[in-house]
Amino acid sequence: MTMEVNGPVIDELDGRMIELFAAEPRIGVLEASRRLGVARGTVQARLDRMARQGVIRGFGPEIDPAALGYTVTAFVTLQIRQPGGHDPVAERLAGVPEVIEAHTITGGGDMLCRVVARSNQDLQRVIDMIVDVRGVERASSVISLATQVPQRTLPLVAAAARARTAGGAGGDRGDANRRDADRTAGDGTDADRTAGDGAGGGRRHGRRAVEGPPS
Repeated sequence: MTMEVNGPVIDELDGRMIELFAAEPRIGVLEASRRLGVARGTVQARLDRMARQGVIRGFGPEIDPAALGYTVTAFVTLQIRQPGGHDPVAERLAGVPEVIEAHTITGGGDMLCRVVARSNQDLQRVIDMIVDVRGVERASSVISLATQVPQRTLPLVAAAARARTAGGAGGDRGDANRRDADRTAGDGTDADRTAGDGAGGGRRHGRRAVEGPPS
């Protein structure tokens, strides 16, 4: 049976690259090419492609709010005044540093926010700031006692790579195009130098779309 896959598609090598850079963000393109057994230009070309597609959004550090003193996590459901719409409220919520995420939702509420605070008492201060946002009518909150499954994306990477394998003829065409791009980017020494003696040129190009890994 052929599986339909919507949106950007990654293959097994893409998946291995993502897992490697997720585990070791400072590894660098040259060392990654050695670990993966492919040309340096191939690694750079695939990073650039996945950045253009939006699969990879950045290589910046992951911040733990608890390490900064924000040890309390809560989820706040908001009811807002509908005539103003959600976007203006979201823009104002973005001005509250402790609001980590805000989503428009279905159900009894209108928006759901993930917030952090330094203590339960400090959480009240954060909620008061949220309620003071113009357009917010009321808020209700629940406090997270423990994070059982942290935010993660690598299982999605593995699933997407498996879907790539099961994609049938369309996937075969994608593989052929990707192999052609890899050969252009990394199989020859000239292309390798273009992609970056030290990955300098290719990495600078990639940074226009996404901050790249170190060379």
